[in-house]
Amino acid sequence: MKNREKNFASAVVYVHNSADRIGPFLETLIAVLEDNFDHSEIVCVNDSSDDGSVQAIKKASGKAARSSISVLNMSYFHGLERSMNAGADLAIGDFLFEFDSTVMDYEPAEIMKVYRRALEGYDIVSAAPNRKQKASSSLFYWLFDKFSDAPCRMATESFRVLSRRAINRVMSMNKTVPYRKAIYAGCGLKTDTIQYACKQIPAVPVDKREKGYRRGLAADSLLLFTDAGYRFSGIMTVLMMAVALFMGVYSIVIYCTGAPVEGWTTTILFLSAAFFGLFAILTIVIKYLQLLVELIHKRKTYSFESIEKLTK
Repeated sequence: MKNREKNFASAVVYVHNSADRIGPFLETLIAVLEDNFDHSEIVCVNDSSDDGSVQAIKKASGKAARSSISVLNMSYFHGLERSMNAGADLAIGDFLFEFDSTVMDYEPAEIMKVYRRALEGYDIVSAAPNRKQKASSSLFYWLFDKFSDAPCRMATESFRVLSRRAINRVMSMNKTVPYRKAIYAGCGLKTDTIQYACKQIPAVPVDKREKGYRRGLAADSLLLFTDAGYRFSGIMTVLMMAVALFMGVYSIVIYCTGAPVEGWTTTILFLSAAFFGLFAILTIVIKYLQLLVELIHKRKTYSFESIEKLTK
């Protein structure tokens, strides 16, 4: 008889219009968990799918012999981050697997490889494909690494495993988690990333709502977790203040050396001083806004419609 892990394993799977692939994905995940753990659960977070995703989940759940399978139906489209937050709140395992996608371009053995790495003293271990990143993703991660103080570099990930200690640490740091990977990178616990060789799979189209959500999430994350916005506004403020100062000096020189139109020097000096003061005030306001954003996450909490227990 095979010796299985005694730790309780939870898996949270993000599902949005994945009817064509959630069935095989879930069957594979069930097989891996039941073959390696005495106790396990899977929480499928249905983020307002309008195809047959839920029916496919219910059908695949029939393959479970010991695992508990649940479907968490979100009230409306929330996007990846808040949906996964909802699933993580429902999960009770000692270790939590987070699957941001049902696209399985890796061998099932990678799931346990990541888990065993976590047993070596790492609280967060991620699995990343060894393929070249998209240009948009590369630009985002470059900006994030350059303008944030995160101790580790981030990259595209397929799934990850977290210890219960990591989950508790993250929840104590932030009641709402607008971008999990940034919180994980800065939580102070030991993290690691394992790269895997990608399998050849058909291209998977991305839902339009997901595309728009990802663009918005990237912009929000750069503003919330980095000082890119403050640096840009600071540079523009210094530039405009320099222009205002130059115009003030220029007007004085013209007044002393030339024959300016009556009232021109006074007007330019006033405008220069006014713009100089305005941009100085804007710098202070922007800094206060940056601090407020860091203290109060603008992401609202999630709401779900129902929870269906598919297996005991």
